[in-house]
Amino acid sequence: MVIEVGYARAWDLEACAPRWPISAEEARERDAAGLPYVVVYREPGREAPLEVRLVSWLDHYVGLWIYDAHGRRTYSLDMRLLDDPSRLLRRYSVGWYYTGPEMAEFDKVCPRITVDLFPDGRGQRIEERRGQGGGSHITSPRLRDDELWMDRPAFGEWPLLSSQVHELIEPPAFEAAEVPAAAESDDGGLPATCWRPPRAARPGPINQLFRPGVRVTDGYHPEMTVVDPHRVGTLCVPSGLLAVSGPDTDHGNGPRITVPVPPGEYVLDEARVRFTYHCEWRNAEVTSTECTAVRLLVSETPAATWEMALGPDDDPRLFIEEQIAGFDTDGATGCFADAGAWEPLITLFERGLVQGEPNLDGYKNIDDGSMFMLRTWDGASGGELMAFATTGDGTYPVWVGRSETGDVTGVVVLLQGMPELLPERDGTPAAAVAQEEPEKLSRS
Repeated sequence: MVIEVGYARAWDLEACAPRWPISAEEARERDAAGLPYVVVYREPGREAPLEVRLVSWLDHYVGLWIYDAHGRRTYSLDMRLLDDPSRLLRRYSVGWYYTGPEMAEFDKVCPRITVDLFPDGRGQRIEERRGQGGGSHITSPRLRDDELWMDRPAFGEWPLLSSQVHELIEPPAFEAAEVPAAAESDDGGLPATCWRPPRAARPGPINQLFRPGVRVTDGYHPEMTVVDPHRVGTLCVPSGLLAVSGPDTDHGNGPRITVPVPPGEYVLDEARVRFTYHCEWRNAEVTSTECTAVRLLVSETPAATWEMALGPDDDPRLFIEEQIAGFDTDGATGCFADAGAWEPLITLFERGLVQGEPNLDGYKNIDDGSMFMLRTWDGASGGELMAFATTGDGTYPVWVGRSETGDVTGVVVLLQGMPELLPERDGTPAAAVAQEEPEKLSRS
């Protein structure tokens, strides 16, 4: 069977078509430079491609989509180039098993199997026989080394990885596809519908959560208004190393996240929103105020950028789309603490909260209506810990704000995800609110 091989700078997922076709020579140059490009494999006479491969060595990434005859993606494979340049990790894959030609692509009830793997062999296989929300069966796959890793082919020597899926009996003969004479220009940038290498979770406009008057929605309440941040107290960090972690999951391994800050005492506050809703059991309109984030404020200078803090074992090269890193909690609890006094502070936390030891020196409950629950302090070093309630168990990302010169201005934990900005009452679009210059933001 003859298979046509075409190259392009991008692949439009919505149109199921390449954008900005290029020659094999240009694709080879982009491959050598690590720049993104796409390889499209087609069977003559078939409208949908057999498979599409996205390569971006600068992102340590090779992606693969396999299509069926109806133009639906049936399999996605995410491969990563790590320390060994000769092989690729089969990092993440999803297979969709459509029950008939009428079923839409990625239908929620479509059966699927997801495999999530890591270089050390850890991973899980999730089988959802009734699709999303229909229950799942989770196992730990046991893979051979050659099942976990794939040899990295040279440019132009990649096999058709979907041959078995498409039941091709004989090895295909590859033939270069024609490049349109009047290739489109990419001056307008990459359309939003084009496939991109996976990106880790992004922070959103965190500054605006601490700016009174900003209007947001959490998707459930149509309109919420940011009010003044609520100052809870201060935290002493004499060691100059801030810990942000789940105090209930320490297990002797130390704090999950650490952030260097100048030694000192810092303000702790909460971002809050106010909203009105109809309370059924009161049969009346009720106004409520909720906390959306907790913050350790290092500087009054508004953050120019926000970055996700990483733990010692976090490798950004392995992140899939919208993946987060952060601290874990099994008891809906997080904390800010002086990492230099972590062990004695955590010991006091356990003795006071878990064991309920009465009249404990260095331990105090907080009952001021805030998300902060308790404080512990180490008499020897002066270091302190402040524990706060989260909205449940799980993983919470830690966002570090930096000034234009790169100095840490604050450390924030979002408790319920990032709300969506709404236009201001004067009609200013939400996008303009988010992009407002930091120096114009109110200092909280």
